[in-house]
Amino acid sequence: MRPRTLERSLVIAADPEAVWAIAGGFAGLADWHPHLPPAGLEDGADPEVPGAVRVFAVDGAVVARELLLAHEPAARRYRYTLLEPLALPVDEYVATLAVHPHPDGAEVRWSAAYRATDEVAAQVEARFGDGVYATGLRALAERLTSTR
Repeated sequence: MRPRTLERSLVIAADPEAVWAIAGGFAGLADWHPHLPPAGLEDGADPEVPGAVRVFAVDGAVVARELLLAHEPAARRYRYTLLEPLALPVDEYVATLAVHPHPDGAEVRWSAAYRATDEVAAQVEARFGDGVYATGLRALAERLTSTR
């Protein structure tokens, strides 16, 4: 397994604080992402405190668990890691969702660092990069710009 990186970004014609107000909630990802099931937090955790575990379930079966590593509202970013069950055989997967000022509004960057084989890296690019990250960023942009 080799070290890998994954990133998708999108510039949205909206104020960075407005973008962060929607995208910055660790527990609220499924509120704006069209392909993710609703998420809950284990043990009533505070979604802004590192250590919170976000759980995605479909028909009562847990499909993903993610641990919040850092939540930094002043920097408009949070970091998390994947827990079992893993959708793909990767190690040390740490993702960051960040909102940065941009001359045209806000740039939202969703990135990850992880370890995987060459075969799995292509699947990660397709499933997480295109299927989750890019799809989510487009949906976020649509939500923020369709009301203008």
